[in-house]
Amino acid sequence: MNQEKTKTKIAVDEKVLTAIIPEEQEGERLDKVLPRLFKGYSRSTLQQWLQEGRVVVNGVIPRKRDPVTPGEDITVTLPEIEAPDEWVAEEIALDIIYEDEAILVINKPAALVVHPGAGNMRGTLLNAVLHYDPSLATLPRAGIVHRLDKETSGLMVLARTEPVRLDLIERIKEREVNREYLAVIHGRPIAGGTIDAPMGRSPHDRRRMAVTGRGKPAVTHYRVEARYRTSTLIRVKLETGRTHQIRVHMAHEGYPLLGDPVYGGRLRLPPEASQELIDLLRSFKRQALHATSLAFEHPVSGEPLSFTQSLPEDMRQLTQMLAQDQQEHSH
Repeated sequence: MNQEKTKTKIAVDEKVLTAIIPEEQEGERLDKVLPRLFKGYSRSTLQQWLQEGRVVVNGVIPRKRDPVTPGEDITVTLPEIEAPDEWVAEEIALDIIYEDEAILVINKPAALVVHPGAGNMRGTLLNAVLHYDPSLATLPRAGIVHRLDKETSGLMVLARTEPVRLDLIERIKEREVNREYLAVIHGRPIAGGTIDAPMGRSPHDRRRMAVTGRGKPAVTHYRVEARYRTSTLIRVKLETGRTHQIRVHMAHEGYPLLGDPVYGGRLRLPPEASQELIDLLRSFKRQALHATSLAFEHPVSGEPLSFTQSLPEDMRQLTQMLAQDQQEHSH
């Protein structure tokens, strides 16, 4: 099958989406076809727009049960999107690695929540980007297409237009955005490996994620970067993007992330470690996890983009002291 036929061709105008019906969907109902063409939008949203007359087929407003014909032009006029009243632009410092008219690449610090939530409507990355670029208020989630946990640092890409937002969502879904992480784990795995274990909400605590047979597929690849006496620096690549995936998968394998307040278990101190290292380990209260690289094709130009961000100061200091401890106790 020619993949190009099945991809939504989005108009340059940010307020209009267009697509052409591919041959393999001949005779199917329009309301069933729309979610396959415009994958960035939910089925219920597209149904609503169809009822509102925002969907036009070859210049005619159709009925939802109408069958489609290959080659027909589909046009969807988007409604104006208003930011929720609770979204407030706030002057919060941003570490912007790259920007153009289509995207922003940001190095998120630890302790910064990505998106506002119940009881936490201020002080987030979303509030910060709205201050930096007020036009993002017209986009769902202000152009945020993926997330990092509050205490995870590192690289994120944001969309600045609706076509780019849809493109990036599709690329992430199709695993065309390469994301790699650095993590410090308790324990010393013999070598790297792949963890293929489905994940879902913990049956014992709905606030936690867990490996469970009823969960969604989750695949994590990791390799060893540096070994310390009782811990290891690893590089991780995700095939899937489940909530807390690296943290849960590594803990499931018996190698929880150092400092993880939820999945980390008890602190494991190297025997006869210096007091300085012991104090540092005891004071490290976030999961030692950093999104270190991000690579994808530019959604407009198609140019390959690749970004790398070294470890933040707290993880750099941690790995340096662990390496020093390893050297001091090697024989």
